[in-house]
Amino acid sequence: MLKALHSTLLCDIANHATATPDKIALVEGDNRITYAQLVSRIEACALFMQSLGLQVGDRVLLSAQKEKEFIYVYFAAHLLGVVNVVVDSAAPRERLDYIVNIVKPAACFGETGVVAGCHIIPFAEIPLDDCCEAHLKSPRLQATDVADVMFTTGTTGAPKGVCLSHDNISGSASNTNGFIGTKTDDIEALALPLSHSFGLGRLRCVLSVGATLVLVSNFANLKSFFTVLEKEQVTGFGMVPAAWQYIKRFSGRRIAKFADQLRYIEIGSAAMPVEDKRLLMELFPKTRLCMHYGLTEASRALFSEFHANAANLESIGRPASSLVDVQICGEDGQRLNNDVDGELCVRGNMVCRSYYLDKDNEEAFYGDWFRTGDWGHRDENGNFYLTGRKKELINVGGEKVSPAAIEEAIMSLGVKDCACVAVNDPNGVLGEVPKAYLVKGETPIEINEVKSRLAQLLPPHEIPVEWEWIECIPRTSSGKIQRLKLKQ
Repeated sequence: MLKALHSTLLCDIANHATATPDKIALVEGDNRITYAQLVSRIEACALFMQSLGLQVGDRVLLSAQKEKEFIYVYFAAHLLGVVNVVVDSAAPRERLDYIVNIVKPAACFGETGVVAGCHIIPFAEIPLDDCCEAHLKSPRLQATDVADVMFTTGTTGAPKGVCLSHDNISGSASNTNGFIGTKTDDIEALALPLSHSFGLGRLRCVLSVGATLVLVSNFANLKSFFTVLEKEQVTGFGMVPAAWQYIKRFSGRRIAKFADQLRYIEIGSAAMPVEDKRLLMELFPKTRLCMHYGLTEASRALFSEFHANAANLESIGRPASSLVDVQICGEDGQRLNNDVDGELCVRGNMVCRSYYLDKDNEEAFYGDWFRTGDWGHRDENGNFYLTGRKKELINVGGEKVSPAAIEEAIMSLGVKDCACVAVNDPNGVLGEVPKAYLVKGETPIEINEVKSRLAQLLPPHEIPVEWEWIECIPRTSSGKIQRLKLKQ
């Protein structure tokens, strides 16, 4: 591979191809791709992209399909200094049009649908013949150059383009592997979507250490997923809490048969109830159960391992590595004392330097500290706890109320799903009060019963004033509640 000193990640992959060329890097169905083949095909894609006239800094729209060709193009762009704008081809047309209008891509790869004024190249049309490395042009690049632009699926406002440098994505992989302990002989099943930071991060983590990645469509077909775990002797995988709810509901405790086989499970993207953490600990007594906290802008800032942190399962963890700093800040950016609620702010090797649009950078940082917009506190032992989204906190007469805390209490009473938002106090006294949207579960329950039992779990000012039954709670693909849609 061309010298890619700007990308630690590419250097790692190239080194594995030299040291262990026949080691399996990717498994896609019956296809098995060695590290030597992976590098060869990345180079072939890079040569093809150069033939299209793509240059350093050009943006390409890249449809995040669970295919090996996506991976080749993704890394080929990094090799050339072309910027990946990773999108979900199944995203609403309005979202894709918004992204295209902002980044103005020079080309589109994969099944992205019709994009006005953009040359679309299906993955199947990309030549993957052996490439003569001498024909590749070697661009001058820096580790701080932008590698990817990931558009957030935020709960409020328009999507924001997060500019991630080569250093950022390599740093995140290094931090994560250091905490989880991913090894060269690990085999990971990737069922997460590649259009989001979590799934793409797992791909980078596995390949950076020379392990094997098995591409799995998703968690929907549990029989197929379990077959892959057994057939490939998988030693780890990542999942979001919503996927765990699905696994638990449709398979019961059957996944525990892989307890001695699985070395690690990484969990993230949304909160997980403490009782589910305890259940996982029971089912997987020897497995490293690692849950991360982080945004696309600051991937995997904090980590907690359930068994090691059993006394603090409510915590979202501690900094992922010595290269990550987290602090709680007040309204003017000053650091707050332990046990005082404020905004979680992060700096480190994986934190983005900016958003794509200048206007989105306004109030995004306190100096070099990224403002997460999440509210929480730190205890005297260095554990961090999340209270809720700052912008979603409900201000009840001056008391800050976390919608997540109300939701967890309501769901413990037998409600299938719920979400809480702030609404104007109908009495005009408290400013804001909570409103709860509920989804009925299998066991019938009346709102009056929920309210009565909730009085035993929450203080009076946290009990919703308004209630409404709805068919489903709007969520992002990673399981985050889209509260803005409930307030429209």
